[in-house]
Amino acid sequence: MSLLEIEDLRVTFATEAGPVEAVRGVSFSLSRERLGIVGESGSGKTMTGRSVLRLIRAPGRIEARRMSFDGIDLARIPEREMRALRGRRIAMVMQDPKYSLNPVMRVGRQLTEGLRLRDGMSARAARAKALEALEAVQIRDPERVLEAYPHELSGGMGQRVMIAMMLIPEPDLLIADEPTSALDVTVQAEVLRILDGLVRERGMGLMFISHDLNLVSRFCDRVLVMYRGRIVEEIEANRLSQAQHPYTRGLLNCLPTIGGPRQPLPTLTRDAAWLE
Repeated sequence: MSLLEIEDLRVTFATEAGPVEAVRGVSFSLSRERLGIVGESGSGKTMTGRSVLRLIRAPGRIEARRMSFDGIDLARIPEREMRALRGRRIAMVMQDPKYSLNPVMRVGRQLTEGLRLRDGMSARAARAKALEALEAVQIRDPERVLEAYPHELSGGMGQRVMIAMMLIPEPDLLIADEPTSALDVTVQAEVLRILDGLVRERGMGLMFISHDLNLVSRFCDRVLVMYRGRIVEEIEANRLSQAQHPYTRGLLNCLPTIGGPRQPLPTLTRDAAWLE
């Protein structure tokens, strides 16, 4: 049974030049698995993820024939019910911690606020759970980080704090937007191990948004390839190198290889038929 079902999702922004569609008729389902979404910047990956949480605000508009999470109609439930789902059952790791963490609140307060207000946890228990989450993403001095402000953290450490924050409530669905882009290889592997464990042991669904085709092919179960707001190809992750759509082939051909020829990488020759 699918955990998330999306049918004909459209995200439109009103502009002075007229409406602009950022997501155009996207349909897919997600069970308790690792679903990768890849494509160039501006292809609609993040807008698709944010739409599931209804985080698109005016002048943006979300429309969908069906947007169902575990039998709940996300497109039509009141905002109050949607707020109850955000964080607890559906969480999202944003791409840039500079814009996701509150700059005037200490990290510890941001990590424990939801546990105390939403779950009624004591201050001591919430602090212990926050420390455990920070240790899980390999932060060496979690006590110091709890007392720090976001500007006192490096980009990679801020990203790990964001991942810890989203994993604390153990959501049923995690939308991860470039969650490992600011991490070194060792920490990246540990974070992926944590996410993989949540999918395998708890049955969490994972929507993994990334530019890294090699990483997605190794880590995910299925891959959706997006181009200008549409899904142009869906393929099993371990078969990504065998993709047939010319856009996907173009992305793969643009990847640099260690020991490969020293020449300019090819550029994509785009075809208007890809949008049909």
